[in-house]
Amino acid sequence: MLQPLQDLIERLRGPDGCPWDRQQTFQSLTQYTIEEAFEVLDAVETDDMDGLRQELGDLLFHVLFYSRIAEEKQFFTLEQVIDGIVRKMIGRHPHVFTRPGGGAATPIQQIIDHWEESKRQERLQKSDGQPTSVFDGVSSHLPALIWANKVQEKMASVGFDWSTAAPVFDKIIEELAEVRQAADCGDPAAVQEEIGDLLLTVVNLARHFDVNPEIALRHSTHKCQQRFRYIEQRLRKEGCSPTDVSVDKMEQLWQESKMG
Repeated sequence: MLQPLQDLIERLRGPDGCPWDRQQTFQSLTQYTIEEAFEVLDAVETDDMDGLRQELGDLLFHVLFYSRIAEEKQFFTLEQVIDGIVRKMIGRHPHVFTRPGGGAATPIQQIIDHWEESKRQERLQKSDGQPTSVFDGVSSHLPALIWANKVQEKMASVGFDWSTAAPVFDKIIEELAEVRQAADCGDPAAVQEEIGDLLLTVVNLARHFDVNPEIALRHSTHKCQQRFRYIEQRLRKEGCSPTDVSVDKMEQLWQESKMG
């Protein structure tokens, strides 16, 4: 099934292929891979199934492209990539592959605990049994909200966390006051730092309510964008644009958009 795509990439990378594709490296592809991953996410969020089909194809192209470059450098092959992930997933799902009757009745928390323990054992093997950090395997190249969430999850996994959401609300109020204090002092660096602390605490609050902060913010940003597009459309019908009207007029239309 993957062969036609493999053949296409081999042709693109060949001597008579595309100059742009031939000069690509692991490093040069990363920015495009990140974009493709977020385009998949956008298609899911907007329930665009035709778009999702196309974006998954683009992302799959990247997986095979990386594998082709690795094969050219004799690092590994696509077959080894597939074999590795199959072995890993079987190892992380013993409730499905090694227990009679499959894993349909296995408690979800038990599955999660085994998953995390499997990852811990894999990290130990990579470090030759030397002590590791709880943050091993957490990439700092993730989007900031996702990174913050994962860092906090790791700390919580060893007991460093508030037991309930109540003190997190208090901490948010404290951090907000520190932002205001920094702003009153006119210190831009301090304002940046305090806003960062505030955001980090909001991520903690999201975790306590089992809310993914990245998805929550993306949802709210989509909502904000849709409401402002409503403003643009209404003003266009009146023969003007946002730059032609007052903030009060736009606020009126904003409130109107929320009623729809």
